[in-house]
Amino acid sequence: MHAAIVRPLAMKTKTVILAILLAAFGTCAAQEQTETPQEHDARMQWWREARFGMFIHWGIYSVPAGTWNGEQVKGIGEWIMNKRKIPVAEYARFAGQFNPVKFNADEWVRIARDAGQKYIIITAKHHDGFAMFGTKASRYNICDATPFRRDPLKELAEACRKQGIKLGFYYSQAQDWHHPGGAVKGGTHWDKAQDGNFDEYLDKIAAPQVREILSNYGNVAVLWFDTPSDVMTKERAEKLLPSLKLQPHIITNNRLGGGFKGDTETPEQKIPSSGFPGRDWETCMTINDTWGYKSYDTNFKSTEKLLRNLIDIASKGGNYLLNVGPTAEGVIPEPEAERLKEMGAWLKINGEAIYGTSASPFGKQLAWGRCTQKGGRLYLHVFDWPANGELPVPILNQNVKAWLLTNSGEKLKCVVGKDKAVLQLPATAPDTIASVVVLDPGGPVQLAPISIPRQAQGGIILLTAADAEVVGSTAQLEGGGEPNIGHWTNAKDFVRWDVEVLKPGDFDVSMIYAADASSAGSEFTVVTGDQVLSGKIQDTTNGETYLSFKLGKLRIQQAGKVTVTMKVISKPGRSVMNLRVLILKPSDGDET
Repeated sequence: MHAAIVRPLAMKTKTVILAILLAAFGTCAAQEQTETPQEHDARMQWWREARFGMFIHWGIYSVPAGTWNGEQVKGIGEWIMNKRKIPVAEYARFAGQFNPVKFNADEWVRIARDAGQKYIIITAKHHDGFAMFGTKASRYNICDATPFRRDPLKELAEACRKQGIKLGFYYSQAQDWHHPGGAVKGGTHWDKAQDGNFDEYLDKIAAPQVREILSNYGNVAVLWFDTPSDVMTKERAEKLLPSLKLQPHIITNNRLGGGFKGDTETPEQKIPSSGFPGRDWETCMTINDTWGYKSYDTNFKSTEKLLRNLIDIASKGGNYLLNVGPTAEGVIPEPEAERLKEMGAWLKINGEAIYGTSASPFGKQLAWGRCTQKGGRLYLHVFDWPANGELPVPILNQNVKAWLLTNSGEKLKCVVGKDKAVLQLPATAPDTIASVVVLDPGGPVQLAPISIPRQAQGGIILLTAADAEVVGSTAQLEGGGEPNIGHWTNAKDFVRWDVEVLKPGDFDVSMIYAADASSAGSEFTVVTGDQVLSGKIQDTTNGETYLSFKLGKLRIQQAGKVTVTMKVISKPGRSVMNLRVLILKPSDGDET
């Protein structure tokens, strides 16, 4: 045997090896390592300007439409195979019944365009493993396994090109309940047909299909991965990255797995209280309670709720990806289409205050609504039109000009005081859902100092929802008469107040809130210093009536700035409560 001769690598060889290594990591990793901030901003520009997109969950799960063997299955429609542990062969029969003859790509894109949505993301393959496109990696797809035998993604791509809408694809890269070796998040296979090697599944199904959807449909704006589960290690995730080079300007989300951050955070069915400072983000949400179509899910959010969600998200610098779940015939349900049409009507008038805007400059939410900004202007989205006509804005600029977005020719009176500016509004709101006031501060925004509640001369401390700092992913300030903290669906969320205490001592604590039967039993604590007071939520007549409840006593031991925090211990129902005010009244002895 001859000894090996080691020679230095030639420069050309080194260059080739470096190129191979970069290709192995793919566009996503390369962008994270080499993309300049300016290049990243340029790639994200259209997405940041868009603010509003359509999510489409469509697959053969629309055939059972939430019902299996005559029983309505709880949960989201596209998970019916998993929820009922339907055998692979039995579930696959739905493909033979899937014939969406009413599908019209131009109509779907028109609905999105008229809604004011700037991009569409559709499920190319969901967790059930069924491909909604023509793929050579598996015959379990809409072109080979259904009577339809058409590729709706190609038709959508063409319709999007014609109507100026960007198109992206959702792809379930790890979970696959049909193909051998596919993962099951939070569980195990329930059918021997699912057993197999995950790496083989990744090499033979996922990686080739990702390459196909990025090769065969023209420009792909977004690739939206989902549920990486524990199986998607860094090494496995890297197998999918080279295909991203086929779409150099593509935007990816944070759900690939393997430690890859992607470009966007993706809170689901919730709006973070303060967004994601320093990161692009997008709330995805359903119009009713399901993503995939369920024939009996009629719990549709109101147009008011959907529009205010969009405004709230934009005010925090995020995008709203709002879902529709088409039927097995290929029709977007009328209640969903109608709400989108109404949202589009509002945006046609007020879109200037949404598209291309950035987050509010105000650190706290505004009791009367939300704020976005663009080009030096503030857009004040007024949800609750003031009965006295006075709208307080926490700025100190002296040369303020303001007008209604719908009436730029008539300037509004503005009085600037020591701690705020006050706009004088007309008696009637231009829009019942959200009226937009345009405010030109006449220079950089001068924020008013954040004031904290102060103990009244009589000793009472009022800690209102409007004065609270809301921390977490769901709880948020709502208007409507007296403001309250609502949407409190995450037990990790909490609220706190800083208050100036003039005279410490013992206080009787009470609170005013509303809660329905599902919230009853939620436990919480009120904490200040080393003092802890516990309480339990009661039903206040279906959550529509605000009532006062005594909690007990707390001792504040020193004057000055004091922090009071309310945290959740347990939350048996969907939400905690709608909190209006916490009241601390000096104790005069024992409670009566």
